[in-house]
Amino acid sequence: MTDPRRAAPRVLVIANLCLLALYPVAWFAPLVRAGLLPLFGLDEISVITGLQSLWQTDIFLALMVTVFALVAPCLKTLGLALLHFGLLDRRLEGPLWHLGRLAMADIFLIALFITVTKGIGIGRVEVAWGLYLFSFCILASLWISWKTAQSAKNQTIA
Repeated sequence: MTDPRRAAPRVLVIANLCLLALYPVAWFAPLVRAGLLPLFGLDEISVITGLQSLWQTDIFLALMVTVFALVAPCLKTLGLALLHFGLLDRRLEGPLWHLGRLAMADIFLIALFITVTKGIGIGRVEVAWGLYLFSFCILASLWISWKTAQSAKNQTIA
């Protein structure tokens, strides 16, 4: 019979590698649908289309969203993969956790955008499936980090 402490990392490794495929899907999936979006001039906004529009209008915000939506989740997921395969020092686990927290800031920005747009009362805005997928990816990444840290503690104690 296998030791459950040894089986958990395999599940975490597979889940983390799945995120490498799910993140790009979430970036291109529609986050919101709207009848009128004066800010973007689009009917559907994905992370990528939103970034394309932001780079033309607000470079600072585009840079922030690029870091929060693309760079932070990718670096964290790749870092965790390297950690799981023993190619990264365990001391970098803490910074990887904080990198995942940066990615949560992007979900806050999207939620703020939806709230402001609905509050203005111009057009209609509805959440699309991509926002749920993107949120799931970020939360799954945080969970994988947390379970990885727990697993490492359990192996150190044993």
